[in-house]
Amino acid sequence: MKKLNNEKLQQHQDKDRSRHRCSPGKIAYCAFLCTVMSMAFCQPAFAATDVWTKAKEIMQDVYTQILAISTIAAIVTASVALLMMNFSRSGRTVDESRAWLKRICITWAILNGLGFIMAYVTPLFSGGQWAG
Repeated sequence: MKKLNNEKLQQHQDKDRSRHRCSPGKIAYCAFLCTVMSMAFCQPAFAATDVWTKAKEIMQDVYTQILAISTIAAIVTASVALLMMNFSRSGRTVDESRAWLKRICITWAILNGLGFIMAYVTPLFSGGQWAG
């Protein structure tokens, strides 16, 4: 008799556990979570441009930033070279300042010339043929 009561009690506890494991709130939350996660992971990829157009935009942006930084650096170093050239009493310092000023100007002109070539000359050769 005691064994029979223990079996019934065990069955009753098993039924209680099974009811508590799958509550409607948990089921609703899991359904909501699965729906939201499937929408988050299954978004289509819309590309406005292709890879080459995006790479060209990135390179133009990088080049613009390099020009901005190089212009500021050229102005600062050229002003230091001019100050040394004007206020130095040593002929050697004046000659070195003049040489540095020349290097700075040439480098800055080359960097800006690359931008000119890329902006105006390259489109003339698009597709490997002269389009001028």
